[in-house]
Amino acid sequence: MSVIRQMTYQPAGRRAASVETMTFGSLRELNDGGTQRADFHVLAVIDAGPGSVTVDFHLHPLQDRSAVWIPPGAVHRWDDIAEVAGHLVLFVPTAPVTHTTRELVASPDLAAHWSIPDADWPFVDTARSHLLLEASAPPSDSSTELPEILLSALITRLHPPHAEARLTHPVFRLFRSSVEAHFRQHHDAGYYARALGYAPRTLSRAVQQATGRTAKAYIVERITLEAKRLLAHDRLTAARCADILGFPDASNFSVFFHKATGKRPGAWQATVAAE
Repeated sequence: MSVIRQMTYQPAGRRAASVETMTFGSLRELNDGGTQRADFHVLAVIDAGPGSVTVDFHLHPLQDRSAVWIPPGAVHRWDDIAEVAGHLVLFVPTAPVTHTTRELVASPDLAAHWSIPDADWPFVDTARSHLLLEASAPPSDSSTELPEILLSALITRLHPPHAEARLTHPVFRLFRSSVEAHFRQHHDAGYYARALGYAPRTLSRAVQQATGRTAKAYIVERITLEAKRLLAHDRLTAARCADILGFPDASNFSVFFHKATGKRPGAWQATVAAE
């Protein structure tokens, strides 16, 4: 099992810049095929493939005219990108300037990869080109905010899947934020309903409309993802995972993990280590 490279945001040559761009050619020079976790967002626009990227244990084949979004904290690995053409935009969570794009960036369950429809491509390509031009300009007081504004335009033009549904459900937005803050302590959908002041049925219906999942399923998926990260990348024992994720003991955590994944924690950890 490879050691994770922890990456921090350090823009080259633009000390105060919150947005940085690079080509896949530059990524190939830096990429050693290792697993990494960043404290910033990575948004990629793919002109042509093929290639692949693994984000939090899911392999995504990269095809022509598609997008990749890797949020802070997600463990990822770029594979087979020798033929990939396109650009990557690296940015801190506070970089977007519009309310809508800031709401979207704050989402803990962003789509990792999606295809860009042909009708949208000219707008995406133009928004990206303008951002690339401004991001490469010499730093000055007048141009400091332009990359952030153009990043917001690019995100808007990319139309991440389900973004509209997630952003137009205020109940789901509250639920999502609460789960992200408390999933290590509270695993019951009823807790979030009470905390937010909604009937359990109302809460679950809002989550279902926004994500296609029940509130309980959403919580289980979030806990399971964190458990996988701890087992695979931090190499923790089931007992330690149980302690961090709020389970009474290792046995209780093991039953939960087996029900969610079909494997016991130790068996799943061994499988990932052998890959």
